[in-house]
Amino acid sequence: MKIVIRNERESDFTAVKELTREAFWNLNFPGCNEHYLVHVLRNHPDFIIEMDYVAEVDNKIVGNIMYTKSHVVDERENEVETLTFGPLSVLPDYQRRGIGTALINFTKEIAVKNNAKAIIILGHPHFYCKLGFRNSIDFMVSNSEGRYPYGQLMLELEKGFFKDTKWKFLYSPVYNFDSKAADEFDKQFSLKTKEFRPTQEEFSIAVRAYLS
Repeated sequence: MKIVIRNERESDFTAVKELTREAFWNLNFPGCNEHYLVHVLRNHPDFIIEMDYVAEVDNKIVGNIMYTKSHVVDERENEVETLTFGPLSVLPDYQRRGIGTALINFTKEIAVKNNAKAIIILGHPHFYCKLGFRNSIDFMVSNSEGRYPYGQLMLELEKGFFKDTKWKFLYSPVYNFDSKAADEFDKQFSLKTKEFRPTQEEFSIAVRAYLS
């Protein structure tokens, strides 16, 4: 299977919103709101348009990754810019075929060339740790409340940069969107059944994330 990765174009916007909806539907809760996030990201100042890529197979868009600016702050209020991606979307029929991995690895190389210090995300360790991500506690990077969530993961791009210093991670406010607005936005798409039946692994992850 040949995967072609290229920058997203305006003509791709509808296809990307639809594939994002398909990728996340009923994954984390009944329905999803990631396609609304894609919608609001495009006009937000933290959105990094140069890091917005799609993956094509046989001229069909099957995956997408979008990045925002984020930052960490140390105990002396020194601020360092970092990168955060999300959503990372792959159509269900194309999942577990290396497309998400290809998008991450492709954009990671761009981040390294641009001298980014780290990529910090919220995600499932089972997948991302295979790609070199580690829990942010390994780098003494907490969330804004000083805690170390199970799903807060970090890929250090400049080795040793975070050594011997405590940091707090602050993601873009674009992720704090209105859930009611997301529900209203979803009404323009085809009707889909909302349900959620987590696997035992997903349930365990959710419990650990809540308790951390």
